[in-house]
Amino acid sequence: MSTTRTVPTLDDVARKAGVSTATVSRCLNTPERVVERTRSRVLRAVEELGYTPNFGARVMAAKRTFTIGAIIPTMENAIFARGLQAFQEELHARGYTLLVSSTSYKPEIEAEQVRALVARGADGLLLIGYARNPDIYDYLRQRAIPALLAWAFLPGAEPACIGFDNRRSMQALANKVISMGHRDIAVISGIVEGNDRAEDRRQGIIDALLENCLDPAKMRVIETPYGIENGAMAFDQLMEEETRPTVVMCGNDVLAAGAMRRARELGMSVPDDISITGFDDIELARILTPTLTTVHVPHREMGRRAAAELVRMVEQQSDGLSEQLESSLILRESLKDLN
Repeated sequence: MSTTRTVPTLDDVARKAGVSTATVSRCLNTPERVVERTRSRVLRAVEELGYTPNFGARVMAAKRTFTIGAIIPTMENAIFARGLQAFQEELHARGYTLLVSSTSYKPEIEAEQVRALVARGADGLLLIGYARNPDIYDYLRQRAIPALLAWAFLPGAEPACIGFDNRRSMQALANKVISMGHRDIAVISGIVEGNDRAEDRRQGIIDALLENCLDPAKMRVIETPYGIENGAMAFDQLMEEETRPTVVMCGNDVLAAGAMRRARELGMSVPDDISITGFDDIELARILTPTLTTVHVPHREMGRRAAAELVRMVEQQSDGLSEQLESSLILRESLKDLN
């Protein structure tokens, strides 16, 4: 004999808690407006009955899906994990759900995913960096879907961004490297095509060389996809040069980890034989041997503030305010002072 289980309703919760359906609704949607004793009684009834709010009704009432999309270049790189975690936590606290997709650094895939997330009802989108076809912004404007950028910052640029200046941050590190006596600088960079962050970091090193009257044309640069193995292979290529650099500046900590591993395999001591630097200050930078000199990026703060601002944009409380966060140099054991 089969039994049919009825789905608990808002009325059921109200009866069990001894309150009106309006009070139940307020407890679920704006709990701060309900006194604690009543709120506790309602939430206990929700738990005991196994009640789930009617998402479709909420969407129709608010004309929103309470869903935010985030499109990142890759899920294989740890640089996005910390920021996205904070982004998701802040969204959850504000009653929103996060959908994440990745592009493999391919602009055509990003364009597809923008359309797919909009079709699925995303109220707003988080995008990474500035390098994309302007048609994407036209598409979003036509549909009144707010977009916010992160992991980069350009004064006066549109759309709004919550991020940091990649170029100036890497320039600061390169200036420090040069001040410590390094003149033969090589670079292991991420692929710059379609990646404005990688391009800005390389340009930051060039800025520092020019500032210190050094010739950027003498700087050897190898572009490679992000990855430890790719960093190791790029380091191999640099060591084949007749004149070896005294320092290898890497576009992120993952590439630097690969370079350090390969240096050790070649019997080279870091930093006695060669110095290596990174960028991002992910956890890996602190556990490498030697520990890695790098640029600290405030990933969690960036994610939290980006979520808060994007929700304000979705709820029409803001037209989109840009905010520049500060990076900082983290000097550790992998960089030797040659002075």
